[in-house]
Amino acid sequence: MKKLTVVIIVGSLRKDSYNLKLAKALATLGQNDFEAHIANISDLPLYNQDLESAFPEQAARLKKEIQEADAILFVTPEYNRSIPAPLKNAIDWASRPYGQSAFANKPAALCGTSPGAIGTAVAQNTLKHILHYLDMALMGSPEVYLQFKEGLIDNDGNISDQNTQTFLKGFVDKFVTWIQKHKQ
Repeated sequence: MKKLTVVIIVGSLRKDSYNLKLAKALATLGQNDFEAHIANISDLPLYNQDLESAFPEQAARLKKEIQEADAILFVTPEYNRSIPAPLKNAIDWASRPYGQSAFANKPAALCGTSPGAIGTAVAQNTLKHILHYLDMALMGSPEVYLQFKEGLIDNDGNISDQNTQTFLKGFVDKFVTWIQKHKQ
């Protein structure tokens, strides 16, 4: 049986991003069930409808990756109680031009981590509204609002805390089931 393909969109551009570490951990936890690819959103120009007629190569690449994937996993930090601009920019490019969204009917899940006690709960709530509008099949639970502590996940995605690893593995397993249920 062919493995599922999952594109992971990390909302942070920071080299030592907590959310990039989380994305790598989730990819590792799901490696028996899916091939994960972390999309590059750092080179996207700022969305501008005037550029749609000569659609930027970087945006076309992102759209193609999303279209070819079985599912999308969004891993977002929280900036000022919302999603970061690079993540919104990536979503805007991949959903345009109007009527040609790469996201429609794709199974998706979202999660995130931050040092704050509520993780990325507010950012995820904002993101849910956007993803529902884009007609994605969004997994509702379990929700992952992970409080990041130094050393919890290393740069290679290794998780130091067994309880966190067990919880995240449950999230990944549920996501795989969600993808299979919604895969067409």
